[in-house]
Amino acid sequence: MEFTKPNGKRRVVVTGGGMVSALGRDWETAYANLKTCKNKIRYMPEWERYTKMNTRLACPFDEELPSFPRKKVRGMGRVALLGLLSTHDALQMAGLLAEDGDDVIEELKNGRTGIAYGTCMGSMDAIGDLAKMVETGDSSHLNSQTYIKAMPQTNACNMSVYWQIRGRVIITDTACTSGSQSIGYGYEAIEDGRQEIMICGGAEELSAPDAAIFDTLGATSCLNKTPDQTPKCFDKDRDGLVIGEGAGTLILEDLEHAVKRGAKIYCEIAGFATNMDGSHITSPNSETQAKCLEMAIEDAGISKDQIAYVNAHGTATPHGDISETQAVYKAFGRAVPISSTKSYIGHILGACGCVESWLTINMMNEGWFHPNVNLVNVDPECAPLDYIQGEGRNIDAEYVMANNFAFGGVNTSLIFKKWNNQ
Repeated sequence: MEFTKPNGKRRVVVTGGGMVSALGRDWETAYANLKTCKNKIRYMPEWERYTKMNTRLACPFDEELPSFPRKKVRGMGRVALLGLLSTHDALQMAGLLAEDGDDVIEELKNGRTGIAYGTCMGSMDAIGDLAKMVETGDSSHLNSQTYIKAMPQTNACNMSVYWQIRGRVIITDTACTSGSQSIGYGYEAIEDGRQEIMICGGAEELSAPDAAIFDTLGATSCLNKTPDQTPKCFDKDRDGLVIGEGAGTLILEDLEHAVKRGAKIYCEIAGFATNMDGSHITSPNSETQAKCLEMAIEDAGISKDQIAYVNAHGTATPHGDISETQAVYKAFGRAVPISSTKSYIGHILGACGCVESWLTINMMNEGWFHPNVNLVNVDPECAPLDYIQGEGRNIDAEYVMANNFAFGGVNTSLIFKKWNNQ
């Protein structure tokens, strides 16, 4: 077994994963839900108070969060707690927690384990408290934990304290590419020999302001009476995106280190690329998106024809869907199989890249890829790709790709390789 690539860089593998979403917290539950080919979107009656907001749809994580030691989580808002939960599950899967589930082991605190984690913003309740001071002039409702819950690095820093992690920290607060950039930057940190293990992920708590941001742009779905029929990714009759909630975490590890400790390997990270459009703050650029995909393929050192499936960003917005599909076609030059997980759980913003990557890895290992829910009539302005419909698709894939794009013109592309003990 070769532990390095032909270019001398270390090989990086995934040894654990965790996710918190409406699909469930484990692959078995998520797989069963994906197989139903039905979404998890629901109507939000509590949003009726926002009279000027058009959408009333979202995809929350409705399970009750487990209890953690209060002293260790007092600086965590909901977004950090969601991230903590998915990371706990991922570390446990990777065999990096003590038997009681929480005790810190030397592997995590020796300085060779780091964190790359992101979100769109900190906890909205804490941000609201800070804004209230500006509005009223009264700061009496603030406390020592307000900023800790509101700060953009709340996930990574709270996790560092919780598990005494002392390696490098990478904060990837790049909106909808936060989760995928965290995986990519973690991959590069290990590939270059700077860390042995990286905890990578993203989290997002559900908040009405998140929905309002897109609502003001006319980008949200307003099929409030028929939540089961939206979002319609790539469909000519789509009417916008739906906001979701959740968190995802992958444990990335140097291959040699993983083999030596006998870790189970779920896949190898073969390639990664990220770039920026440099053209518009919210309107995507298919040329630079395509370049990002091409760079990821080049980084993986493979042919574009070896990639058997693409997990799309697929937001169900006209500009987003059309630009993305054109970029994929430019990069591949063929009708590659493609589907969007957001058709099931909506857009989890800072968490989508990691949740979608973990699901894509498991689908690759399962040999089955989910369809685009609610896709009936493909938009003729979308590129001629192989849009998976119906009951999904059985594909024997060695390489798969997962793409994400964000406001600010940030693009990411990840390539995963099925693990075959070589």
